[in-house]
Amino acid sequence: MLSPGDDFSDDPGPRDACGVFGVWAPGEDVAKLTYFGLYALQHRGQESAGMAVSNGERIMVFKDMGLVSQVFNEATLNSLKGYLAIGHCRYSTTGASTWSNAQPTFRGTEQGGMALAHNGNLTNTDELEEWLAGEIAESDVPRKNQMDSTSDTALVSALLSVYSGQGLRAAALQVLPRLAGAFCLVFGNEKTLFAARDPQGIHPLVLGRLEHGWVVASETAALDIIGATLIREVEPGELIWIDESGLNSTRFAEADPKGCLFEYVYLARPDTLIAGRRVHAARVEIGRTLALECPVDADLVIPTPESGTPSAIGYAEASGIPFGLGLVKNSYVGRTFIQPSQTIRQLGIRLKLNPIRDVIEGKRLVVVDDSIVRGNTQRALVKMLREAGAAEVHVRISSPPVQWPCFYGIDFATRAELIAPGLSVDEICRSIGADSLGYISLEGLTASTGVSGRRLCRACFDGNYPVSIPADRAEQMGLEQKFGC
Repeated sequence: MLSPGDDFSDDPGPRDACGVFGVWAPGEDVAKLTYFGLYALQHRGQESAGMAVSNGERIMVFKDMGLVSQVFNEATLNSLKGYLAIGHCRYSTTGASTWSNAQPTFRGTEQGGMALAHNGNLTNTDELEEWLAGEIAESDVPRKNQMDSTSDTALVSALLSVYSGQGLRAAALQVLPRLAGAFCLVFGNEKTLFAARDPQGIHPLVLGRLEHGWVVASETAALDIIGATLIREVEPGELIWIDESGLNSTRFAEADPKGCLFEYVYLARPDTLIAGRRVHAARVEIGRTLALECPVDADLVIPTPESGTPSAIGYAEASGIPFGLGLVKNSYVGRTFIQPSQTIRQLGIRLKLNPIRDVIEGKRLVVVDDSIVRGNTQRALVKMLREAGAAEVHVRISSPPVQWPCFYGIDFATRAELIAPGLSVDEICRSIGADSLGYISLEGLTASTGVSGRRLCRACFDGNYPVSIPADRAEQMGLEQKFGC
C-alpha cells in the first residue's frame, strides 16, 4: 500500500482521520514538545497541522496547511509561550481540505477561550445539529452545507461552548454522552487540559508522564519522542483533566471496547504499543500466520515498503523463503500541490516505488502488502515487477478482503468502489494480474493481534458496525441492504 497523501495514485489506500496531542507541563517548552509529538504522529494526517498554547491567561493558536515541518519554524515555536498545549495533524475524512478546517478549533466561551482537537468521525451529526439548534439561533449552527462541521469538530466545539457556563468539565459531561461514533478529543481552556475517548475506544489515545507534567497522544510513539513515560491508555468512555491539582478522571459512559483492527494492519506506527503489545510484533505474527494459511513455492519474499515490511519478515520466517528488499521507496514523495505531467502520471507507482532489477530478475516472488482497497496499486505493482524480470508474482495480503466502508475515521472507499465485494479471490487475482493471491483470514488476523474479536471493530472486513449508522449515510455509501434502508 502506498503511503497516505499520495496524489499520484488512483488508489491512495486507507487513510486515518488525524493525530492528536496534548501536554500540561509548567516549566517546559510545551510548543516544542507538541511539535515533536506531532512529528511522531505525522503518518496519521498530512493535510494540515496546528497547535494551541496557553500561558494561563490567554490561548494562542497557530495552524496552516501542510506537514508539521512545513507549518512550524523556530521563530513560530519560540513565540508560542505557555505551559499547556494542544496539537493536531489532519487528514480529512469528512469536509474539505482547507485552512478553515485545520485544527485545533478555537471558540470563546462565557469563561474564556477553548481550543479543541479531534480524531475520528461522529455518526449522529444530524441529531447533534438539531440539539444545538434548540439552544442557539439556527443560522449559527455549523451545517454540512455551510462550513465544515462534518469534520465534527466545529459541532462539538459549539456544543461545549453553549454549555460552558458552569465550566468546561461540566459542559463536557453534558455533551460527551450524546456523541456517537469514534472520537478522541483533546481540548482545554486557559488553565486545564482535557482528554476524552469514545465508549468503544475505536481509535487509540494514551496518557504519559513527564518529569514536570502530563501528556496525552494518539500513539505511544509520540510519548517516546519527547521522553515521556507511558502510564496507560485513556479508557473508553473516560474523561480526564489535568490542572494544578494533578490528574483527575471520571467516566461519562460505560466502556464497550471495540478497538480498530486496522490500526494493527496499517494505521499505527510499528513502534507504537496498543493494548500492551508492540504493533511491529503483531504485524510479524500476522505474516507468520499468513504464511501458514497461504503457502506458495517461491524464491524470495519482498515487502511493499514500508507497510508490508514486518509481515513480510514474518512470512519469510514461517515459510523458510529468504527475505529481500526488491523495491525502493522514495520517502520524500508525499503530498504535493504540483500536478505531474501526463508522461509522469503514466509512470504512476514509480513515483513512490522502484524495483531493484538485480534482486528480482528471474525470481519467483512473494509480494507482501497490507491491504487491497480498489486494486489499482497492486495491478500497477505486479505489472512493474514483471517488466523488471520477475518470473512469477504471488501477492499475499496481511488483512482479509476489505468488504465494507468505514464510518469511524478511516477513508475507505464507498462499497461500490471496493474491489472485494462481489468478486472471488481468483477473480481479484486475475484483475491485478498476479500468479496467485492470498489473504489472511479474519480469524487469523484477530488471533495474531492477541486481542479478542469481541473487543475489536472489524466492520471493514465483516460489516458488523459497533455503532449504528444513520439511514441516509448508509444509503449514500451503498449499504441499503445491510441496514434495511
